[in-house]
Amino acid sequence: MNIELVLFGVFAVMTLLSAGLVITARSPINSAMALVSTFFFLAGIYVLLWAHTVAAVQVLVYAGAIMVLFLFVIMLLNLGDAPHRGKPTATRLLGGASAVGLLAVLAVTLGRMDAQPAQLDAKGQAAFGTMAAIGETIFTTWLLPFEAVSLLLLVAMVGAVVVAKSRI
Repeated sequence: MNIELVLFGVFAVMTLLSAGLVITARSPINSAMALVSTFFFLAGIYVLLWAHTVAAVQVLVYAGAIMVLFLFVIMLLNLGDAPHRGKPTATRLLGGASAVGLLAVLAVTLGRMDAQPAQLDAKGQAAFGTMAAIGETIFTTWLLPFEAVSLLLLVAMVGAVVVAKSRI
């Protein structure tokens, strides 16, 4: 048993606990803050896996920019202390069923994977995880999904402003 394994276990348990708090928190602001802690614990796991670039992106983009956007929308919509309790509705049941279905698909997929990890040659190992390799992949192979997510975030922010403006 080494320190990396202990830290991995601690980060994994804390990630699961804070992710559970995201779902069970009564206040949207507390839920958003729990999501920030989840992002930081995930960044710690990435550091243990020697994925320092992904850990930095996790902290800068998700824990920084995206969560500021989420908190801005929560504050703009004045959802500070809005409880989310109530009886089960069709959408809540559909969401729960979708989550269980996604978990089942993930379990089946992981069960069918080979236990043998993929091997990279020396050139592939040297370029793996670098900013140049990540940038080349994003802007060549994944350019359309990258731009679609950017547009989706912009539309969500404009929609939140329009909804909040009608209340003012």
